[in-house]
Amino acid sequence: MHRAPHRTRARLLSRVLFGGTILIAIWSFSKPMAVGIDVTPEQLKAQPPGENWLSYNGDFSGRRYSGLSQITPENVSRLRAQWVFHSENSERLEVTPVVVDGVMLVTSANDAHALDARTGRTIWHHSMAKTEGLIDDASSHHNRGVAIWHSRVYMNTDNAHLLCLDLRSGHLIWDVPYADWNKNYGATSAPLAVNGKIIVGTSGGDDGVRGFVAAYDAGTGKLSWRFWTIPSPGESGSESWPGDSYLHGGGTTWMPGTYDPDTNTLFWTTSNPSPDFEGSNRPGDDLYTDCVLALDPETGKLKWHFQFTPHDLFDYDATETPVLLDASYKGSPRKLLVQANRNGFVYTLDRTTGEFLSAVRFVEKLNWAVGIDNQGKPIRSGVKPTPEGTQVCPGFAGATNWFSPSYNQSTRLLYFMALEHCQTYFSAAEPEPFREGETFYSTGVKGIPSENGRKVLLAYDVASGKITWRYPQTGNGHSSGGTMTTASGLLFFGDDAQSFEALNAMDGKPLWHFNTGQNITASPMTYAIDGKQFVSIAAGSDIFSFALP
Repeated sequence: MHRAPHRTRARLLSRVLFGGTILIAIWSFSKPMAVGIDVTPEQLKAQPPGENWLSYNGDFSGRRYSGLSQITPENVSRLRAQWVFHSENSERLEVTPVVVDGVMLVTSANDAHALDARTGRTIWHHSMAKTEGLIDDASSHHNRGVAIWHSRVYMNTDNAHLLCLDLRSGHLIWDVPYADWNKNYGATSAPLAVNGKIIVGTSGGDDGVRGFVAAYDAGTGKLSWRFWTIPSPGESGSESWPGDSYLHGGGTTWMPGTYDPDTNTLFWTTSNPSPDFEGSNRPGDDLYTDCVLALDPETGKLKWHFQFTPHDLFDYDATETPVLLDASYKGSPRKLLVQANRNGFVYTLDRTTGEFLSAVRFVEKLNWAVGIDNQGKPIRSGVKPTPEGTQVCPGFAGATNWFSPSYNQSTRLLYFMALEHCQTYFSAAEPEPFREGETFYSTGVKGIPSENGRKVLLAYDVASGKITWRYPQTGNGHSSGGTMTTASGLLFFGDDAQSFEALNAMDGKPLWHFNTGQNITASPMTYAIDGKQFVSIAAGSDIFSFALP
């Protein structure tokens, strides 16, 4: 718990043990900050975000572009840390904070914290024990944040439960299990609140689960719909899944999607097929893995899909944020969806129809394909995992990954972190059977001793299809820091050397940095209180918040 030295408030500490859940709440007598908060559908649809940052990406578009402009390229060098909040149950926070009316909401493993966004002081804390017996990603207990609907807060747990909390007190309203973790399911994503529904996904695509996107009624927790990303026998796309292999096909949905209110379309992305590196028991394209899905948020019906890496043998999840923007493309106004994909190409689609418009290679080290054809299909090079081992570029971490891109509507540039890296891929000599409680990679990857990964921050001009500037990182490519950009022309990001940095968004000139002393595996956000702008990011086990003096 952290408190600004110049501000003290009378507090009441309450600790209640209920059904194995510990609720810790702190109420401020002088200003009950969370009381009276009501996040409306209109607020969630507003673009760009201003003083509030109401969802994982700030708004539904996935652009991570803020309208705040108090912090500028001219004064950003004066930024100073205002407060630090320490999480006691995670050494690697991946959360993006959400802020509403001066209250910051952050997650750490299965815990939720409401903080005074001005000081970092705890308002309330809802705690649940970490789940034992999980495997792979779920066993790391990562949690990327919350969704808000009116005065309720929603979060996923490591064992794929959806929790509904009272925003004013942190008390649990309901708890709905939405996947069976004993069948290798888990959850790491932030939910998304759309039109009175809370949209969730799962992790476990490397562990032989059947992926899905599901929507729950925000009031009651009742299931509204579920879209299975691996079709059942006889359904469209089931040709790749003989026998009962559809039950273990992967295609999980472990990052939050984006939403277009104008067309009432939800865009959610899917992970790799399973098993990862040996594909003989999943012939064909393996729908709907490595896809962006355009869904009706009221019914879950599929409007269209686009697959980036058919019959993926390289673990090239397509779970990177699908960024929605309206722009002139080749002389005509278009509603676009842009995604920098893990496979090494940045794609531009028409988001109303799913029409493929372009794909541009953005890394030098890429050998699994020689290009993308006019329909958006990769032209394969023949490189694939073998029992003896094959060098594949990009490597297992991909050319980019889940860490957030951003798009500045003034510079008209898309910003994202790229990784130049190759690894040796191995496949099993024969297909391996699925075993509950075990991963389903069939078999794995190894680093190349002479191969050092390198992160590069890229600025991509969507209209021209060209990289405008590059900002190479110092480090070995291990970080997962994302980006955020502002109306004043700044680009904030977590770099590969444990620093939080700010660049000029137009030309990539470095302007400010703060060494957190911890690896950054999260993406930044910004908010304002009483006209004062703050910028925050998680680093290691801490949340840092910065402002001008």
